[in-house]
Amino acid sequence: MTTAKPFPPELRDWVAGHLPGLNANEDRSWPRSTSLVWRVSAADRDAYVKISPSDLDFEREVAGYAFASAHLSETQAPRLLACDPGLRAILSTPLPGRVVRDLPLRVSSESRLYEDAGRLLRRWHDASEPATAADRAAVRSDMEDEAREAADCLEDVVPHLAADRLAMVEAASKELPGLAEQLPLVYRHGDYATRNWMYDHATGRHGLIDFATAAHGVAASEYVWLCGTVWSVRPELREAYFKGYGRPLTAEEDRLLHLLTVRIGVSYLRNGLAEDRAELVTRGHLVLDRMAAHRP
Repeated sequence: MTTAKPFPPELRDWVAGHLPGLNANEDRSWPRSTSLVWRVSAADRDAYVKISPSDLDFEREVAGYAFASAHLSETQAPRLLACDPGLRAILSTPLPGRVVRDLPLRVSSESRLYEDAGRLLRRWHDASEPATAADRAAVRSDMEDEAREAADCLEDVVPHLAADRLAMVEAASKELPGLAEQLPLVYRHGDYATRNWMYDHATGRHGLIDFATAAHGVAASEYVWLCGTVWSVRPELREAYFKGYGRPLTAEEDRLLHLLTVRIGVSYLRNGLAEDRAELVTRGHLVLDRMAAHRP
């Protein structure tokens, strides 16, 4: 059983200043040390409060809220009520519905949800401000890091992978920077996984939360989690998603997505071997097996 994270007194005082009559809080953090989220109540009003794990996360999330408020409706994204850079605290409105991750859905509802998710992200991407030279330099540096990580992992996993899997990892170590350099940049949500999707059964509406990694990047990098965990075994959901998005991936985007997902898989494997964590080893092999079966 996960122990509930305590609500810090200084955070309580700050929230009470914005929500008079504060009378309840409930830990809603994910089960990791860097996740600090509570649902709070004051009279008949509810809200969420979050402590960002870093100054960069805080800055990106505040900017993401401003972007979402300008381009998405109140049923598609929560609204920022208050923020404090000293506490790295963010207070926001609740969004109707439940988190999609592990939510049981009918096949027809799931297909519509993925189509709506693609449509919402296209709206987000289309509203992007032009990327700056600094944005391009940051993406270039990130992709060089991704390639270097793949190369480092490759040395450690040679005895544990078949030749075709090793070839995929080697390709990631060589191709990622060049592929990304060819592609335009958009303002990404940055963590477009089902843990950040909301679904309202009453209305069938799809919403989006958590803007802590919002930044400019290549659009294909938004889909790595979906590619490795969902689309490789549920291709019909990929089809529904890009129907909503309004266009398929280009050949360059598809190759980049494939190799970014390979990089994630081999990192799981290498870390699992180093830390003697069987669940990470299994996850790494699973992702790499799926990528081997679905090469662009």
